[in-house]
Amino acid sequence: MKKIAYIIMMIAASASLYSCSDFLDVETKSEFDESVVFSNYTLAEYNVFGISDAFGQTNGHRGRYLPYYGFNTDIEWNNNTDAGDKRDLSAYNTKTGNGQMSNSNGPFECLYTGVERANLCIAGLKKHGNIENDPEMAYLYGEALVLRAVLYHDLLKGWGDVPARFEPINSETIYIPKSNRDVIYKQLLADLETAIPMLYWPGEKAQTMRTDRISKSFAIGMYARLALAASGYALRPDEGMLGTNNPGSVRKTDDADLQASVLYPKALNYLKQAINQKCNSLYGNYIDLWKATSDMDLTAGKETLFVIPFSDGRGRWNYSFAIKDDDFSGRGGNAGPVPTLYFDYDSDDVRRDISCVNWKWGKGHIAEPSNVNNWYFGKYRFEWQIKAPYGGGNDCGVKPIVMRYADILLMAAEIANSTECGARDETFAKNCLLEVRERAFKGNESEAQAYVNALSGEENIQLAIEEERKLEFVGEFLRKGDLIRWGKLGSKLTETKQNLIDLANLQGKYTFLSGDLYWKDNGAEGITIYGLEPNQKAAPAGAEGEWTHIKEYIKPDRFYSDKSKVYAYDVLFENDPDTRQFWPLFDATCVANTQLKNDYGYAGNDAEGGK
Repeated sequence: MKKIAYIIMMIAASASLYSCSDFLDVETKSEFDESVVFSNYTLAEYNVFGISDAFGQTNGHRGRYLPYYGFNTDIEWNNNTDAGDKRDLSAYNTKTGNGQMSNSNGPFECLYTGVERANLCIAGLKKHGNIENDPEMAYLYGEALVLRAVLYHDLLKGWGDVPARFEPINSETIYIPKSNRDVIYKQLLADLETAIPMLYWPGEKAQTMRTDRISKSFAIGMYARLALAASGYALRPDEGMLGTNNPGSVRKTDDADLQASVLYPKALNYLKQAINQKCNSLYGNYIDLWKATSDMDLTAGKETLFVIPFSDGRGRWNYSFAIKDDDFSGRGGNAGPVPTLYFDYDSDDVRRDISCVNWKWGKGHIAEPSNVNNWYFGKYRFEWQIKAPYGGGNDCGVKPIVMRYADILLMAAEIANSTECGARDETFAKNCLLEVRERAFKGNESEAQAYVNALSGEENIQLAIEEERKLEFVGEFLRKGDLIRWGKLGSKLTETKQNLIDLANLQGKYTFLSGDLYWKDNGAEGITIYGLEPNQKAAPAGAEGEWTHIKEYIKPDRFYSDKSKVYAYDVLFENDPDTRQFWPLFDATCVANTQLKNDYGYAGNDAEGGK
């Protein structure tokens, strides 16, 4: 019992790795206990489970990282225009003293707590787990490697260059500066190459019967996701200027090992393994995927590859992003689709009315229209939580999807289409794209087939894949990373702002709208709307009595906040997004570890830190 307690104590102590080093000097006892714990499968598995605890920390993924990372983009934005820390985080105006993030136990610290736990497990299993001869222990070793990659991927997405920690900390390494992110990318990709052969396919063994455990399919997807990010564009400090508050520039890496020509062939080979294995497939109906997500279906072997492993009473996913529901104190709706996105869908695309909802639940679960400025993600709904209904409070239990099979297909399409992959395979790329597109046009598959068949050439297919990712993954917060790696974050946000202004004024490509909206109650399905399609400029037949008419549903005033005195599209971004692709290292973090310094022009400890 002492041995178990000691390892738990060691893991818990790592939570304070930026403020305490007393525990680091205990070596003999640690060596003894480590050999017992990591040579026993059950005890070792408990410790691997402990890595995921970092996701559920109050100021970690649960309450800070997931609710605030990923917007604003050309498809997702923060619905709160009120001035302050929350708006700053999404409007590319984050200060180093941001009250939501600058905490001694903030998301940066929570992620590194998870990294340290992973490091302890990886070192212990490698030394004592007989991973060369015991497939079960090898699985745990691979799982720990992938979990560390997940944690580091979120650190890289949030902050760019961060410290590289791949060994358990000791008194010599407790305070270290940032490392060039290329060092981290290379280690993570190598780790995944090690892990993939050790892992089981979804449903192959007891460990991979659920999507809150790591499978070979997910590890393959993570390799591809990291390969695309590592070889793509991003804001980087100038060479040799890391940690000097250098503004940097958006560019690709010069590292020879991280070129697309090196990574793409490996990634595509892995993705083809996952596709050919046929362990995963798309849901037949898009809406069924999201009903299952809210109802916390963790059965492996379907479309979802991995979810954040929150406990059933933890996490703020629907709490933050579901359709707003007045029966639950108005929870949900903290962010939503940019309203112009609705008009980018074909009317036969079943994803449109699931992804973009312009109504909320009023008291008594009666649907009512929302402002044109406040659309909601229809993918997430409290009423779909059947097995574990949301009962109020600060957590809903829903486990957000980290990756699903549609991403495997679209990453495979993107890589296979690229000449950087060597022998470009246009046919394979189009087939992968078509599989996603046909599901989106269920009942009208011939439209999807005609669309994909008409595509040709690397550039045109790449643009089609970019568009498909936009329409497929809205509300899943992959878009920001996609736009960054394509070098299009700033340009797409500038374009979106103009589109919003055009929509508000019924100009440009929105002249087909009258600005009026008609709606009628559709019971459990919400509301039926009229007036947002071409050829719906005139009132619908039988409008009087059957339809409720909202005159001037779309006009500039609808985008104006009387409280904050701003138009919503003016705070889509308050600085050039390409100069603010990452959050700063926050003051609390830098005070605890004085070796950490900001880049990208962030100043610290003052009210203008985000300027």
